[in-house]
Amino acid sequence: MPDSSVFTKIEDIILQDDIRGMKALRQHMKDGWLEASAQLLLDHPGRILIATGFYILRAGEPETDGPPGAIAIGEALKALGNTVAYVTDEKCSTVVKAIAGDDEVVEFPITTHHESSMFSHRLLVEHAPSAMVSIERAGLLGDGTYRNWKGVDFSEHNAKIDHMFEEHPYSVGIGDGGNEIGMGNMRHVIPGIENLPDDPCVTTTTELITASVSNWGGYGLIAALSLKTGKNLLPSVEQGYEWVKQIVAVGAVEGMTGESKDWVDARAPEDDAMCLRDLHALLAAEGL
Repeated sequence: MPDSSVFTKIEDIILQDDIRGMKALRQHMKDGWLEASAQLLLDHPGRILIATGFYILRAGEPETDGPPGAIAIGEALKALGNTVAYVTDEKCSTVVKAIAGDDEVVEFPITTHHESSMFSHRLLVEHAPSAMVSIERAGLLGDGTYRNWKGVDFSEHNAKIDHMFEEHPYSVGIGDGGNEIGMGNMRHVIPGIENLPDDPCVTTTTELITASVSNWGGYGLIAALSLKTGKNLLPSVEQGYEWVKQIVAVGAVEGMTGESKDWVDARAPEDDAMCLRDLHALLAAEGL
């Protein structure tokens, strides 16, 4: 089994080039959070539901961060013998379907809390997931709204997928701004950190991964799974970029500006690629 220090190196990689203050959360998180997230998925094999899709109000389209990481996680989990399905909403489904291949994409309705809770329960009964993952999916705030990193309310465009995570005992949340599903684990700390929301998400997950970019958090999770299983499950740098290009072609936008371009969270393709490059180099150094 790899030494725990190598998982710390992965954490370093996914938190590099931090422009929002996510590194400041690290000291408040439990030791070994990335390794624990990978172990949770290995401990609960079967059918895993992966939620993603973050709507950008100014563009009326979902952003490029989230879906590529979700698909990468799904492909890694399938390589380990699991089955997967993706959960998103009408506003984001076209983007997710563009890169999900033959895997099911569930459209969660944008409706009331009561109806959302009922739909969540039906989905959980139907799919009987062994575990759940959320990556860059807006989470419910304490005031009952969904807001972007700058505090703008876009509740009417966002399905209340949180209810699924409230009902399931084994989940991983991945976020990069404090307002995503899973960040409820850090809701008492986030308001005190500069550049993070004063009113963060309250929805919790069993394990939490923080990263400078949520896709990077997904890749970090895959790198941890790779170390634990002895096989490199990461997508190539080229594949990561291809997913971004494919979703931009069907409407996805760069999240910080709302522009239709193949950037992710204000990072040009070459800058966005640094995470996957570094993770592949780390796995190669570990003999994978």
